[in-house]
Amino acid sequence: MRSESLEIAPFQIIWRTKKFINFIDRIGRKYQRFWKIYGDLGIITGFGGMIFVLYYFAKQAYNIIRPIKPVTMPSVQLVIPGVTIPLVYGLIALAILVIVHELSHGFVARSEDIPLKSVGLLLFIIIPGAFVEPDEDQLKKAPLRSRLRVFGAGSFANFVVALISLLLVNGIALAFEPHGVEIAGTIKDSPAYNVLQKGDVIIGINGMKIETLEEFMEFMNKTRPNEEITLTVIRNKKIINISIILGEHPERAGKGFIGIYPTQHWISKIGFDKPLTIVLTTFYWIYVLNFGVGLMNLLPVIPLDGGRMLIDTLTELSPKFGKAIGYSIMLISLLLLGINLIPAIRGFVG
Repeated sequence: MRSESLEIAPFQIIWRTKKFINFIDRIGRKYQRFWKIYGDLGIITGFGGMIFVLYYFAKQAYNIIRPIKPVTMPSVQLVIPGVTIPLVYGLIALAILVIVHELSHGFVARSEDIPLKSVGLLLFIIIPGAFVEPDEDQLKKAPLRSRLRVFGAGSFANFVVALISLLLVNGIALAFEPHGVEIAGTIKDSPAYNVLQKGDVIIGINGMKIETLEEFMEFMNKTRPNEEITLTVIRNKKIINISIILGEHPERAGKGFIGIYPTQHWISKIGFDKPLTIVLTTFYWIYVLNFGVGLMNLLPVIPLDGGRMLIDTLTELSPKFGKAIGYSIMLISLLLLGINLIPAIRGFVG
């Protein structure tokens, strides 16, 4: 089923409209000077983030290929609401992430006199999103600095939201203290599968108190395959003990493997546990996803913004060799990304 403004395809619904273009145009044009400065900051953070993510991926790839010390968490985690991240919090954070990212592209584009073709909303399975569609022909004709401002604006907006959320999390967190490790999910066919449940809180192992995620990971790094451990777990407000025989870690031979997605569990020191936890967790995931996805978006790979920034800059600096150099960097980036994804894909936690 298709229409001028609505597209329904397998697993996704896309709604395009021109109704909000006037709003974006008004904000972008009215505060043109602000958005130009904002765009310049986006260029600086864009290239800085690009260098950082490449360095980080290269370092982690080396650690994965030739591990010197135990790696407690994967460098890249798959973002799957309801599986690797909490469903409701994940959807809220993703919606905010995409909206601020796309609006930022739109405001900066209009401040650079680049017209917009449409704006819209989309729903991919259950994941909400938004988009701003600039006129690609006009974008290609714009000066390099204008294009870089548009490309860098999205991730810069995500970093701003991440910073605000982090400040709020740190403020609210003063009222909390760590109290165990909460299970966000289990890995299929792992020792924990059908034994531990999503929402269980591990507060002890073999009689030893576990309050933080770091304590849990430190303990697991000392375990061995076929070792039996006894978990003290809070489930439905009741404390129970569960015995599990560990498997072998898929990435590190000789290390015990339980097969869970662990997150830090907190309790309030001043009461109001539920409402404060909801607010804290919401801003925590807004911070995590905005920072993480904003950084990933700067990976120099097309069609990501980082890839477009790299290719346009190199082509401008060297019309003859720019694209070749750019695509070589992209191939290296894809290789590093692939290596970093291996632990996450194979269930690298616990």
